[in-house]
Amino acid sequence: MTDTPARLLQLLSLLQTPREWPGGELADRLAVSRRTIRRDIDRLRDLGYPVQATMGSDGGYRLVAGKAMPPLVLDDEEAVAIAVGLRAGAGHAVEGIEEASVRALTKLEQVLPSRLRHRVATLQAATIPLTSGDGASIDPDTLTVMAGAVTGPERLRFGYRAGDGRQTKRLVEPYRLVSTGRRWYLVAYDIDREDWRTFRVDRVSEPFATGARFVPRELPTGDAAEFVIRSMSRRQPSVDLDVTFEAPAEFVAARLPGSLPAPRPLGDRRCRLRASAADSVEWLGLRIALVDAEFTVHQPPELVGYLAGLGSRLTRAATQRTTGSNTEGTP
Repeated sequence: MTDTPARLLQLLSLLQTPREWPGGELADRLAVSRRTIRRDIDRLRDLGYPVQATMGSDGGYRLVAGKAMPPLVLDDEEAVAIAVGLRAGAGHAVEGIEEASVRALTKLEQVLPSRLRHRVATLQAATIPLTSGDGASIDPDTLTVMAGAVTGPERLRFGYRAGDGRQTKRLVEPYRLVSTGRRWYLVAYDIDREDWRTFRVDRVSEPFATGARFVPRELPTGDAAEFVIRSMSRRQPSVDLDVTFEAPAEFVAARLPGSLPAPRPLGDRRCRLRASAADSVEWLGLRIALVDAEFTVHQPPELVGYLAGLGSRLTRAATQRTTGSNTEGTP
C-alpha cells in the first residue's frame, strides 16, 4: 500500500480495536514492511494518538487512553451501527444523555456517505423499538435538522400543531433543544410573533434550515431549561403533592421522575413526598403507582379521586378477565 494517508487511516482503524497488534501482523495486513509500520506509528503519535509499544520478539502496538480524544476512524459497519443506535436513542427522551446523543448524531450524519445514510434509514424503517416510558416518540431526522440549525445558527421553518389541533407555519431563530426526560422542546425566537416561544418537538413537522444566518439573541432567563420550566408552569396549573410511601426513601426516589424532588425519610421503611409539580394529575397518578410500593395520597383531592377511579377500572378489568377465563369453553 503506497498511499500513505490511506494507510495511516487503515492502521488507525485497526489500532482502535481494543487489542494488542504484533508489528508483523500489522505489516502483513497493510502489505508493507515492519520499518514502515514503525514510521507510521511515529506519525500517529505526532498527530496526538497515544500509541503504546511493547517489547518482545515481534513487538506490539496498542492505542491507549490519552489526555484528549483524537478523531475516531470507523469502517462502514461500525458507522452504521453507531448511527442506528443514536437514532433509536434520540427518538425517545433518555434522561441524562439526550442532548449529547443528538449532538453526536448530528455530527455523524453530516459526514456519512450517501450509501451509508441510505442503509441507516432502511434499517431504522424496518425496525420497531420496544421502549418503556410515557414520552412521545420523535423522528430523529427532526432532531438532527433542528440541532444543525441551532449550531449554525440558521433560521428554521416548520409546521406546528398546537394543543388544540390548530396547524400553523413558523419561522424561528432556534436557540436550544431541551429534553425534560419525557419530551423534547425547542426554545426559539418566533420571528412573526416577535417573542420567545417553546415548541414541543413531537408536534413539529417538516422542519428545514433556511440558510439565513442570524446573531443569537439573549434569552430572557439566560438558561433554556429554566425557560422551558417557566413556560410549562404557565400552561399547566401547579399540583401540590403530599404522598406517604411505605418504602425506603432511596427506593422511592429511584423510581420517581427526575422532575420531582427526593422524598423525606420517615424512618427506615417509610418516606414522604411533598412537592409542587407542573404536570397533569393523570400523569402524576400513574408515576406514583409505578413506584411499586404501598402509598397514601394526602393531597390533592383531585389525585385521590383519579386514583380511586383508576383502581376501580383496573379491578373490573382483572375481574372480567378472571371470569372470562373461568367460563371459557362453557357451552
